[in-house]
Order: sequence, then C-alpha cells, then structure tokens
Amino acid sequence: MEECLAKVPDVEIDPDGTFKYILVRVRVKDGEMHKDVVRGTKNAEYHNHIFEKVSPALEPLGMECKCLGGGKIEHNSKEKKIRVFGESTAFGKADHSVSVEKLKSVFSDYEITWSDDTK
Repeated sequence: MEECLAKVPDVEIDPDGTFKYILVRVRVKDGEMHKDVVRGTKNAEYHNHIFEKVSPALEPLGMECKCLGGGKIEHNSKEKKIRVFGESTAFGKADHSVSVEKLKSVFSDYEITWSDDTK
C-alpha cells in the first residue's frame, strides 16, 4: 500500500491565476501511512468542490482523505511566483507553511510565500 501512496502526486494546481486550494491528508485505509497533498483549481466555486473530486478519485486506490483546511493560491507562472493566503469557510485555514513546503518540492525554481492575510 505504501507504493499506492507514493503514486499520489504531492501537488496538483492550476498553471496560472488565483484560485481556492485545500490541504488534504491522504491515508492508507486501516493503516498508519499517510501524506499531505495540495489541490487547487479555479474551477471550484467553493473549497468543498475540490474535496468532492479528490476523495472519490482516491478511494478506489484504498485511500481515505481528510481535508486539513484551505485557502487561496495566486500562481504566476510567467514570474515564477506563488503566494498562499486566506482560509476556507467550510474547512478553516490550512497550515500554509505545510502547503508551501509541498509546493516547493514541485516548483523548486519559484519564489513561494505565504501569509495569514485574507486578500
């Protein structure tokens, strides 16, 4: 089951724009192994819309998902900058410092910052 967890991408976000994101804990069903992943898209009107897509996609792989919180991501691929901020009304504020570390693992040549600002 560890190999299934390893196949789950750490980050899946839109290539540009400002959009909602969630931090999700993905866990092997009935196990201790888990990892946190970042998911974000401008196609989601609300944070729960992202979770409603993530969770059912991972369940057939033997995974359980729990949303740890949310916020917004401002992604500027031209300038190679990402800003993480805000919070989710439904899930509360994600630990943006954890989200930023995940983002840095994928966007290593970017300037990535976070704040507790809501705008």
